[in-house]
Amino acid sequence: MKDFTHLDADGRVRMVDVGDKAETPRTAVAGAHVVMAPETLERIMDEKVKKGNVLETARIAGIMAAKKTSDLIPMCHPLNITHARVDFFPDPSGNRIRIEAEVSLTGKTGVEMEALTAVTVAGLTIYDMCKSYDRAMSISKVFLKSKSGGKSGVYRADPSGDNDLS
Repeated sequence: MKDFTHLDADGRVRMVDVGDKAETPRTAVAGAHVVMAPETLERIMDEKVKKGNVLETARIAGIMAAKKTSDLIPMCHPLNITHARVDFFPDPSGNRIRIEAEVSLTGKTGVEMEALTAVTVAGLTIYDMCKSYDRAMSISKVFLKSKSGGKSGVYRADPSGDNDLS
């Protein structure tokens, strides 16, 4: 049985060899929050940001980022993802937008990094498009909400803890 580590026998960094692993359906869901001034959230929701539709631009950016994760994260395997979605949940009571991304494929390795990258880049895109209105925005609570598939099975974040989208 192979050791799935980024270190070889001499302690040098390498990409994990997943060549002998079975292909299985794999899905990951990640979340993040973008906290902002109430006026900024209102501007986004009313589509009054001069740079255009913030959430649709962030959706495209998140999906594109999921597809390019191996170009951004060292030693991430390039994956042929078959599904990626990014959704937004405005929360006026918390002055934030909750972001959720789901990524899936049938393959030899999971898509957790792709889902996490998608929500992060979507959040950065919201920041970029709105920074002239609100430089104090913050991207927070980037987390893995759930994953399924592969040898390690199913993971679900504790919804009563910090790792939830509420």
